[in-house]
Amino acid sequence: MAAVLLSCLVVALVSSWPWLVEPSLRPGLPAPFTVRAPRDSRVIDSAALERRRSQMGPRSQVQMVDPAANRILQEDLERRLSQVRRQSGGDPHQLDALNLTAEESRWLDQQTPTQLIAWETAVRQAQLRMLTQGVVASLADESLRSAANLHLDGQPNPARSLGSRLVAEALQGRTNLRTDALLTQRRIEQIVTQQGLPTLAVKRGDLITRQGEPITPQAFDVLDHFNLINRRPLLLPWLLHLVEALAASGVMLLVMRRWRASLEPRQALLALAMLLVVQSCKLWLGDKVSPLALLVPPTLLLAQGLSTPAGLAWLAVASLLWPYPLGSNLEPRLVVAALVAAAAAVLAGRQRNRAQLLQLAVLLPLGALLLQVPLLHLHRGAPAGVTMAADADLLGEAMLVGGLLMGGLLLAPLVESFFGLLTRARLMELADLERPLLRRLSTEAPGTFEHTLMICGLAEEGARAIQADVDLIRTGALYHDVGKLHGPSWFIENQEDGRNPHEQLNDPLASAAILQAHVDEGLKLARRHHLPRPLADFIPEHQGTLKMGYFLHQARERDPGIAEGRFRYLGPIPRSRETAILMLADGCEAALRSLPPNTCEAEARAMVRRIVEARQQDGQLAASGISRGELELVIRAFVRVWRRMRHRRIPYPIPSRKGFSA
Repeated sequence: MAAVLLSCLVVALVSSWPWLVEPSLRPGLPAPFTVRAPRDSRVIDSAALERRRSQMGPRSQVQMVDPAANRILQEDLERRLSQVRRQSGGDPHQLDALNLTAEESRWLDQQTPTQLIAWETAVRQAQLRMLTQGVVASLADESLRSAANLHLDGQPNPARSLGSRLVAEALQGRTNLRTDALLTQRRIEQIVTQQGLPTLAVKRGDLITRQGEPITPQAFDVLDHFNLINRRPLLLPWLLHLVEALAASGVMLLVMRRWRASLEPRQALLALAMLLVVQSCKLWLGDKVSPLALLVPPTLLLAQGLSTPAGLAWLAVASLLWPYPLGSNLEPRLVVAALVAAAAAVLAGRQRNRAQLLQLAVLLPLGALLLQVPLLHLHRGAPAGVTMAADADLLGEAMLVGGLLMGGLLLAPLVESFFGLLTRARLMELADLERPLLRRLSTEAPGTFEHTLMICGLAEEGARAIQADVDLIRTGALYHDVGKLHGPSWFIENQEDGRNPHEQLNDPLASAAILQAHVDEGLKLARRHHLPRPLADFIPEHQGTLKMGYFLHQARERDPGIAEGRFRYLGPIPRSRETAILMLADGCEAALRSLPPNTCEAEARAMVRRIVEARQQDGQLAASGISRGELELVIRAFVRVWRRMRHRRIPYPIPSRKGFSA
């Protein structure tokens, strides 16, 4: 909890940072007043100065000799010299790797070892002198040979030509220079100082800014020169924006908690961390930020992993908490990004596998591009060249968003596992009856498995009737009784031979402990098999704090004063509509199956209503958020399923068995 509160505070600080350290005015913002120059002056034009520096950059780079590159080039020459040594003392019929001329071969054969060592030393010295002066990769081969010839001037002609060729081949197309950023910056500053700083001539009474018009970079320099830019912290606006961001973060978490009762701190931290990254990118990139790239991928992830309302809540906060006023070009892009992200949040709840998410990752950027391009062309006064450049920028932005979404899909399983997110695709994967835990349930506790499938039908119909999460309740129902694997024979649906171990135990308290154990063991299995928290919640909440009525009655026959609390499940009670529906389905399933064939629909509905009202009066549904009207719809849904279960079949005549003669 402390980490969540601290994260909210950090998000609020980052969101309100401009009002604490930024100047009150900035180029591009509308001028809040009309200002004229109070006196004559010359003002440094910072925009022109920056342009001059950027233009000088490529032409003023300072390069230094790189010792590491020198070593590599020297090693290359050594390999070539070793080939010369092998050629001089080897078989005359061996392969000539150096392509020696006849004159060079004769000279090499005439050299003694001492003379050859002296020649190699001269070649190394020639290369070292050239490397000390610096070698560039674009230098022609002829120029390299000429330079090496000059450094080998004291050698006879065959020795000089061979040595210069070896040096040139070792250096050709390679460089030993690297750019030194610090020295380059110093040289640029020296050149700028020698040429003189670009200035603006300002006369007294000149109009600097007009109220409502954007502040140009030159006007900002003049305002700053005359100390008309307030650089002191704006404490009151900063405090207001800090409280606003803090409240927005809190409301976002409350909305997520409302739609996801089992919201974990790590999931809240994930939402806040993404909000922090988005706010930091807004501060860092300024007007160059891409609202589409910032808003769409996190919204899709949260809508998939938590819920559509959670994704929309995050989107609302990320869209409204903008650290600086929006420019005229950024406003329509933000609107488009918010619309696309909202569509992603709504569609996320309908994507039932990762293939559909992949299609969404392609369609969302394409839809955003189709929305933004017409808006750009409708922008008043945009020249054709500017519009074409902006179209290219929008295409690049759409490709960036598509890449982010594709990368998110690849990392989704890791994020889901680490933060306990439950996406629709993962729900479908966990509902596969071939998963190891469900296969084990079907083989070791077949009666419980059949009971589970019956409850799935009831719970799904009930969830569909009140528009609850059908996929969640189906998957949760499949795992709600896995704890019975610790002792299947203690539960009546698995007692095939009619023997009940509880009768032999003859201890109501011990039997009650066994019933509670199926909840505890179920939670252990859920942790062992890495079931997400929303699914694990079905295990204790489908029993809530219900009474174990049969064993309580047995205990009170022996001791009328025994406490009822010892014969209640430990809970918690259902905290969502889905777990509440499963509790009701679990209570009604056996009762509906036990009804005689001639039971009418009204009698079945009355019986289901009695069970539901008993759960309600016992306080089991108090925290679930399910209303009375929804309960009535659930009752009718259960009866519809019962009606389908007891349909009559036509009796087929069975022909008598014919005898065949031998």
